[in-house]
Amino acid sequence: MLFKPPFLQINGHLQTIYPSLFRKIPVPYVRERISLPDGDFLDLDWVKTGSEKLMIATHGLEGDSTRHYVTGMVEKFCKNGFDGLGWNSRSCSGEINKLPRFYHHGDAGDLKLVVEYAISLGYKEIFLAGFSMGGSLTLRLLGEYAHSVPSQILGAVVASVPLDLPTSVAELDKPGKRFYMNRFLKKLGKKLEQKSRMFPDNRLLNIDNYWKDVKNFEIFDNRYTAPLHGYKNAQDFYKKASAKPLLKDICIPTLIVQSVNDPFLSPECLDIKGAENNKNIHLKLTQNGGHVGFMVKGQKHSLVEELGWEFYSKLPN
Repeated sequence: MLFKPPFLQINGHLQTIYPSLFRKIPVPYVRERISLPDGDFLDLDWVKTGSEKLMIATHGLEGDSTRHYVTGMVEKFCKNGFDGLGWNSRSCSGEINKLPRFYHHGDAGDLKLVVEYAISLGYKEIFLAGFSMGGSLTLRLLGEYAHSVPSQILGAVVASVPLDLPTSVAELDKPGKRFYMNRFLKKLGKKLEQKSRMFPDNRLLNIDNYWKDVKNFEIFDNRYTAPLHGYKNAQDFYKKASAKPLLKDICIPTLIVQSVNDPFLSPECLDIKGAENNKNIHLKLTQNGGHVGFMVKGQKHSLVEELGWEFYSKLPN
């Protein structure tokens, strides 16, 4: 389809920021809380139509199930005969989670549990959608568990994915882009303040001088993400949590939609080097779209939502 961004969304920054602030697609969610084997919980937001088909959408870093890109995809699929599920990563549903750990780009375990729970409810056909970090989790699920992916999962679409974490992190530390990173660090810092009160004796949650010292993702990930989740340091986390090395292993049809003008993504995130021969991987590069923006001039649904539905519609039954 011919892709024209709306008038005045003239660059990647505007195509990123405008949808984040002003694109609203409300859906009639009903929340369900499920308990996890480690004693924590996840909040799942459902739109149920009585279908045996389900679309599961995974949000990005510090997002949630109400983000425009999640609700847009939920609405698109629900209007075409699916149930929709927007699930919230630990600490992202409006209530802090119970354990010291959070969530991160490399941990597909919670998404795996969500899929298994959905299958236990009787869904016969599942399509996955993931955005930014949620795209990483979706790809890692399909790659890490390539030989045990449930037969109910027919395909997936992901968008604006930091396929190569080390270079994506470096991209956000460049002048003119740090305001995105600072926004994330501010939100994460507020959660850490809550965690430090919940676990005052946990040295890994020490927030002394956080607002003074934590100036970029590498500092944050060295200090918190890596030790809380079993990595040696930030670089070890970036290497092991990147989704790109797993693309070659994915065994179900998967569409990756990336924008060349995405301010979050490095050039290394815009190719599928190492997986060129995997016929299950389909890369769609656009010149415009920004980061999880992709608004289309005169249209309600984004390019990713339209491409996701088109991709599903062409899958073999």
